Amino acid sequence: MSKSFRILSLILVLFVTLLLLNGIQKETSGKKIFTHEFYKIKAIKLPSDLNLAGERVPIEKKDIRERMDRELLVNTYWQSNGLLLIKRANKYFPILEPLLKKHGLPDDFKFLALAESAFTDETSSAGAAGIWHFMKRTGKEYGLEINKNVDERYHIEKSTKVAAAYLKKSKERFNSWTLAAAAYNAGNYGIHKQLEKQQVTNYYDALLANETERYIFRIIALKEVISNPKKYGFIFDDEDLYTHTKTRLIKVDTVISNITLFAKKFGITYKELKIHNPWLRENKLNNASRKLYEIKIPVK
Repeated sequence: MSKSFRILSLILVLFVTLLLLNGIQKETSGKKIFTHEFYKIKAIKLPSDLNLAGERVPIEKKDIRERMDRELLVNTYWQSNGLLLIKRANKYFPILEPLLKKHGLPDDFKFLALAESAFTDETSSAGAAGIWHFMKRTGKEYGLEINKNVDERYHIEKSTKVAAAYLKKSKERFNSWTLAAAAYNAGNYGIHKQLEKQQVTNYYDALLANETERYIFRIIALKEVISNPKKYGFIFDDEDLYTHTKTRLIKVDTVISNITLFAKKFGITYKELKIHNPWLRENKLNNASRKLYEIKIPVK
């Protein structure tokens, strides 16, 4: 086969593919072929028992149904992001679940953490950090150490304890886990002010800022899709999912002048140590107060 013929064939294949993907019909043996014959985008049937921490979503209300439908559609048909979240959830949920139970928080709040950070260590544009996306002021108010050397918002065990304390306090104030979750987004004062102004006591009866309006529904949509991935078209094998590396704890109550050299003592790299201890923000641990820290070392 000549080179020019191969190039011509490739161009022809690409041209036909583009026609199909753009929904342009073509004749094949007298039959019209359309995009819908090989790619179907189906409407989603909303389950009647959708809930957050046992508090039911009233989807019989038209506006609630539309808002819930929107988030389910977005989290189903944004397939690449959905699959990434499913993979990361498999890595972090086994860590979060016993922590939530220990601190008296409903298991569903692992989906709030996922909605907040997508389980990445990226800092938001507003300055929120860690998987629970705490702002500096809030983190410090609840006892987290936050400075340029150590930032415990990135410490999964300590930040989860703080998140549980914050959410339980909100639950006591509003007598609702749904409103507590909304307050995590908009603040306790912000939610209280709107409820008082509108003379309502239920999240689903209140008109809130757009971000908070979508927030609860996104959490519930993530819960529904990740709990029932095959139902929403996500197909994968166990080996496709991300898993957490087993670690052991090393207690340190002294200064670490060079974390690279410290890591080498345990046969690991600086990168490996920082992956498991993202709360260490520099290549040293100042520790002038001789505080006791626990550093995770991956077990090989």
